[in-house]
Amino acid sequence: MRTQVEQNFSNFYDKWMRQLEDLLQLLLVVSKEHTDQEAGYEAVVDRLTAHHKEFYKFKWAAAHEDVLSVFTPVWLSPLENAYLWVTGWKPSMAFRLVESLRGAQTPATGSLAGMTEEQVKKMEALRAKMKVEEERVEREMERQQVAMADRKLVELARLERRAKTSEGGSAAAVAQVDGLVEVALKGLLVGLERVMKMADCARLKTLKGVLDVLTPMQSVDFLAAKSMLQIQMRKWGKMRETNSDLI
Repeated sequence: MRTQVEQNFSNFYDKWMRQLEDLLQLLLVVSKEHTDQEAGYEAVVDRLTAHHKEFYKFKWAAAHEDVLSVFTPVWLSPLENAYLWVTGWKPSMAFRLVESLRGAQTPATGSLAGMTEEQVKKMEALRAKMKVEEERVEREMERQQVAMADRKLVELARLERRAKTSEGGSAAAVAQVDGLVEVALKGLLVGLERVMKMADCARLKTLKGVLDVLTPMQSVDFLAAKSMLQIQMRKWGKMRETNSDLI
């Protein structure tokens, strides 16, 4: 059974994805126009970035209420969950996507094929910078995970088991240990919320950095590909779930 936070976020995410599909159609239309009016490209890029910012704003509010819900998101399919990196997409994926688009496109079929040498150098510098950010997040996540074996928590686990299994254990003693456990777990959850925000900040910095390097037209092509990949992954995941249910 879903918690209220999970249900609220599931409703939000379904709506958010439908809006992303609408924005993808707009991106595809704009990308085919090939006009010299940069203002038009910038406007649709701004709409996409605002859409992503709305997602993180809602996500952070949900995580503050129940951080575990974003680490085990019921609104995603198992396929989508399998590719999560600290509750979301890994920043390195954005640079791989740029490379894939450059390799697959020609000047006649896509704007990223026309990236200049200066743009490529800036993208590589950004990739190296964000790799450091990724490693910092991963170290913090590892620190949170191994914290489960801290001496204090091990001792609390031993005390709780003794209080609840001992014949002489009083209700007061059990309540006292439960209170200590609750405080300890709350500290762990605060740590998880912090590392989640670190990862989200890395994602947002990557997105902004990539768009700053690309021209408005290139940004439209990049965002269209990224959005299409996210939408299709969701559809493939749901299709697989449906097929599994039929077996």
